[in-house]
Amino acid sequence: MRVLAKDIKDSNGQEITLSGWVHRIRDLGGVNFIILRDRSGLAQIVTNDELDLNVETVISATGMIHESEKAPGGYEMQLTKLDILAEASSDLPFPVNQDPENIGLEAILDNRMISLRNPKILSIFRLQADLIRYFADFLRSRDFTEIKTSKLVAGGTEGGSNLFEVDYFDTKVCLAQSPQQYKQTMVASGLERVFEIGQAYRAEKHDTPRHINEYVSLDIEMGYIETERDLMTLEAELMEYLFRKVRENNQADLDAWGGTTPDPDKCKNIPIIPHDQAKKIVSERLGRRVFEINPEAERVICDWAQEEHGIPMVFINAFPRKKRPFYTYPDGLKTMSFDLIFRGLEITTGGRRINEYKMMKETLPKFGMTEEELGDYISIFKYGCPPHGGFAIGLERLTQKILGLTNVKEASLFPRDRKRTGP
Repeated sequence: MRVLAKDIKDSNGQEITLSGWVHRIRDLGGVNFIILRDRSGLAQIVTNDELDLNVETVISATGMIHESEKAPGGYEMQLTKLDILAEASSDLPFPVNQDPENIGLEAILDNRMISLRNPKILSIFRLQADLIRYFADFLRSRDFTEIKTSKLVAGGTEGGSNLFEVDYFDTKVCLAQSPQQYKQTMVASGLERVFEIGQAYRAEKHDTPRHINEYVSLDIEMGYIETERDLMTLEAELMEYLFRKVRENNQADLDAWGGTTPDPDKCKNIPIIPHDQAKKIVSERLGRRVFEINPEAERVICDWAQEEHGIPMVFINAFPRKKRPFYTYPDGLKTMSFDLIFRGLEITTGGRRINEYKMMKETLPKFGMTEEELGDYISIFKYGCPPHGGFAIGLERLTQKILGLTNVKEASLFPRDRKRTGP
């Protein structure tokens, strides 16, 4: 029966079978060691026989388990039988058993099919998979319903031009920037609280460590709110839950990268700073006037939050009307909207939405838009929609900031940017 590498300690003195990849081979002059890798980790196999194996060859190894201080986990296998399940070629294009921090990002991404085998790189996506699970578990506990919506849409949800066009039979459609209109539809359907985990697409010509053109969006929409503060309260509680679960279950993934989470209890202290006040704080700390919350300002405001509130996270709200999408609920010259900045990077945008048909009709001309342009979207409000709002978290950005990765592309399994459409 196959035993996983992490469990061989429970088989001390027994003959078992390990199956996995040849991660490394060491020849100590008459004594040879195979470091085998499977989904659970590494195990050491020792033999006096000569080995003719290439790294990454898939093997099944049978032998007796005994204690060894120098072996991973303190136990190793004395090999009695070796079967080759799939031989690997010797011209490995990527050094799977080396630290990826010593290898350039382009080499890692150019060889993505193989670089994902590297245990340290793979730990990124173990953590990411758990973040998705924790996100969904938290929302289900709050009576949210998960939905799945189309990523082929007739036009942009946010009224922008940063859209990827796709041939669709005899017409053109676009890849969805967000599930915005569908989330709102489902709030108005009577579900009231919905979430979605899905792809989002932005045709923005960026080439920075902060941007990718296809990303995973963790979307939330909630009915019967009064202001954006209801949403910020929910997100603070969500972040507390995520950080707590990561600390409980993902320490090995954090250790691989030297990553950390903020103290979950400190999420209650995340400051809420109006947009104008945030600019003032940044201006004072930089010693010059700041006109917008740019990447430099995001780093400065998070440093301020760490010093003043014990957590490197800030909610910035009350954005000017002109800086928010047309559907954002107005509050005088400001809006009931917010961003969440985490360790110098915006990971969330959200806010209350316009839900009244009359207000929507009055708003559209101010943004140079018409009712006809919105198509079916306008019917959400024409036929009665409760006050509601929502937000979205960029999964890759959240992963990046927890692990301390230098580039958001590292947190995408198969990143898509201006230059990369493969593998």
